[in-house]
Amino acid sequence: MSEWEGKSKGNKLGYQIFIYAIRKGGLKVAYTLLYLVALNFFLFSRKSSKASFYFQRYKMGFSWWRSIKNVYWNYYAFGQSIIDKIVTMAGLPNKFSFEFNGEQYLLDMVADAKGGILLSAHLGNWEIAGHLFTRLNTRIHIVMFDGEHAWVKQIMEDATGTKKMNVILIKPDLSHIYAIQAALDNKELVCMHADRFLPGNPTREISFLNEPAPFPMGPFLLSSTFQVPVSFVFAFKTSNSHFKLSATPPKIYAKKNEGGVELAMKDFVSVMEEKVKQYPLQWYNYYYFWSKVGS
Repeated sequence: MSEWEGKSKGNKLGYQIFIYAIRKGGLKVAYTLLYLVALNFFLFSRKSSKASFYFQRYKMGFSWWRSIKNVYWNYYAFGQSIIDKIVTMAGLPNKFSFEFNGEQYLLDMVADAKGGILLSAHLGNWEIAGHLFTRLNTRIHIVMFDGEHAWVKQIMEDATGTKKMNVILIKPDLSHIYAIQAALDNKELVCMHADRFLPGNPTREISFLNEPAPFPMGPFLLSSTFQVPVSFVFAFKTSNSHFKLSATPPKIYAKKNEGGVELAMKDFVSVMEEKVKQYPLQWYNYYYFWSKVGS
């Protein structure tokens, strides 16, 4: 299989163009410009487009023509997620509305004062969910790969004028584990993606869309080791102005030697598979995800 390179799709110039368009013309202008930006990725990002086509054609089972169209609309949806993130975090005028199924689960996690882990994937718009988590009235830490974080964080701070993101960077020396432990010891929430990994990280193959795929063990080892509640959280755009957020009931998994890691991974992949099937255009994966593909 191909490997993830430790950074998400998109580049610094793309973010800056979107920010400029929003400031000068508003949300509609940014969305209009996005048609051309998505077309550029569709035509010239061949490697990522092939991986996206494979998913649409062979995992979702769409026709050849629909799969081609979905590759383009997936790029468009990804661009929208960036624009929406900027607009929401900056507090710019918008008509966005939200519904949150399972928010009480997270409120209960905070009220129980045990700390907790929120797991998601590169699926939907995690940043929208993270921004709304401010309503939980607790300190929230976001765990990110350094390659995903540095320039994106700086651009977002420049655009929004905020430095309130509590980011824990994943480090080769594993020092981030101590930062995560400190956050959980303080009964705070830690948010992270659980669908990608860098070469050399421990993984386990789990059946995903009827084919084995490697998932990182790290997030699940943390939940099992620290014995804190875990909830799977996702946010999806259901129209140009409406978002649907969801959270699963929190669960404390058994220790590693009691099968807790395997069960947590299977539970997460099951929920992720359900969401991917429901929102196939909002899975922003641009490399061959499965074990035997692209090898």
